[in-house]
Amino acid sequence: MPLMRQGRTDLDFLGAVIHGRRSRLAEAERLDALCRIRTVGELVRAVAPEGGVETVADFQRRLVADLVRELTDIAHQTDGAVNDLLAWLCVRFQVENLKVLARGFATKSAPEDVRAHLISLPGVADLDVAAFVGAPSLEDFAALVPEKALREGVLAAAEVYRKHARSFFLEAGLDRGYLGRLVALARPLSEEDGVSVLSLAVQEVDTFHLMLVARGRFQYGLKPDVLAPFRVPGAGADEAEFSAMLAAADLAEAVRIGGRRALEKSAVAGLAGGSAGIDPADLEALAHDRYFRIANAVFRRSHMGFGAVAAYAAIRRVELANLITLSEGIRVGVAPEAIRQRLIPRSPGGRSRV
Repeated sequence: MPLMRQGRTDLDFLGAVIHGRRSRLAEAERLDALCRIRTVGELVRAVAPEGGVETVADFQRRLVADLVRELTDIAHQTDGAVNDLLAWLCVRFQVENLKVLARGFATKSAPEDVRAHLISLPGVADLDVAAFVGAPSLEDFAALVPEKALREGVLAAAEVYRKHARSFFLEAGLDRGYLGRLVALARPLSEEDGVSVLSLAVQEVDTFHLMLVARGRFQYGLKPDVLAPFRVPGAGADEAEFSAMLAAADLAEAVRIGGRRALEKSAVAGLAGGSAGIDPADLEALAHDRYFRIANAVFRRSHMGFGAVAAYAAIRRVELANLITLSEGIRVGVAPEAIRQRLIPRSPGGRSRV
């Protein structure tokens, strides 16, 4: 249901609305109950009973569209720096579509094959798939990207992409552009909410840096000088620390150097001191756990300020990720307890707990 207009930037009203909505999210006991569902149809009836959903893909597309619609509606109730940041949060979903197009461009895929993996976003014009995947050059691809910060992120990857034509670099460039702009938009807010919102943005940057090292350096074997330009300036690890992470002998050492930024102290101690290899997927899950914890702390501390609004948007993103993971688990017949261990926050019995 759309928000009733109460005057722009009425944060007391927005705060009251999102506190009511928070109580209805798929979290804690409700999330546990959803994990016990054994058919996709039953999950759809529990989460999206409005109809029009026939497949898991339809369900996931509905979830994304509903979140974009909700965040856009909230943004329309605000103005100034608050509106700018909320509107940019919605761009995250456009980034995911652009990553799909980047993969199609890099592999010269047929437009119809790429189009099947895109999500139509409410209020956002569809991208020209054929133009993107058939772009004659990286510069031509970048020129089609609708947001300046994202275009600049793609172009920042141009030099390395010409030497190594892999979509990984284009996707990293898109993330770098998005996150750099996110941090810049968080800074002008009021001192109290600015700090709260900035903590969420910086956690995203720290997670990006950690996963760039984990996947780029230690999973794909890319050299440090190839990955160094993708560091997001102005937040998270500085150039020296990021270089040290990239130069680490193994992922455990990289976690010892820079993991404290994206992970809880207990997680860093357990991972860096363990003898077994570190799974990057587990590392990412632990970083998302911390993001969820920060969002909850900001939501409680800000109460009726903009920090609570931004934290709610973060918590909704976690809910979306959980429901998508849940739907995929049910689709392939994963046991309820195994599904629950893959959700955020990881359950005490999950293998990512350390």
